[in-house]
Amino acid sequence: MDIAKSQIINDEIEDALWKDFEKSKSPVLRDKIIRKYMPLVKYVAGKVSVGLPASMEFDDLVGFGQFGLLDAINKYDLNKKVKFKTYAVTRIRGAIFDEMRQLDWVPRSVRQKSREIEDTISELEAKLARPATDAEIAKEMNLTEEEYQHTVMKISGTSVLSLNDVWYSGDDSDHVSIGDSIESPSSLNPDVQVEKEEIKKVIMQAINELPEKEKMVIVLYYHEDLTFKEIGQVLAVSESRISQLHSNANLHLRAKLTNFRKGIF
Repeated sequence: MDIAKSQIINDEIEDALWKDFEKSKSPVLRDKIIRKYMPLVKYVAGKVSVGLPASMEFDDLVGFGQFGLLDAINKYDLNKKVKFKTYAVTRIRGAIFDEMRQLDWVPRSVRQKSREIEDTISELEAKLARPATDAEIAKEMNLTEEEYQHTVMKISGTSVLSLNDVWYSGDDSDHVSIGDSIESPSSLNPDVQVEKEEIKKVIMQAINELPEKEKMVIVLYYHEDLTFKEIGQVLAVSESRISQLHSNANLHLRAKLTNFRKGIF
């Protein structure tokens, strides 16, 4: 049997499993689905753990991710024609970040520096009506470009969490993150749905305006699901350089979203 036929059979078996679960909500089937996708939880937890302090233990991240898996199982809609794995990754990652936010693990000084850079980028890009360069950001902060890049490296350990912060649309009952851009729940009322789609457009526009290497890092990390080490191999640069590019991209994206919320386009 060739690979293509094998995949079709596997997809049909999985679809049948979900159809049975949608009808019965059987605890036995739920447990079967949980066991099937626990390796996915561990995979996502492993990706998130890269660059985090040793105090954030892998087993804790896996535990947080299990909440996301359960949420995904409860909310998955087979009719939307999105593979469960694709849908679940977003929920698992989001659950991990939600728990980390509640733990407030990011040092205050790092959070303040990150906010300072983000505010500088936001103000500069509102004034320039275009993406600000690293040199322009450094000058605005009275830093050399080398000092600015060193600062970005210092905050790089918080960048994944930051990029997945939620952006509320319509009211506090619904929100969107960059990761959530792959889905569009039909349960939202029309006004909230329009607002959510606008945020998605801003996110995609901001990604397209990034320098080419930063854009590639974002696409490869969030859409191709590569690790920083794997991306470094693709772009032929060090893993620490990928972390820096990721942080830089993150700061620009968040500044763009901040300006969107202020009505500055």
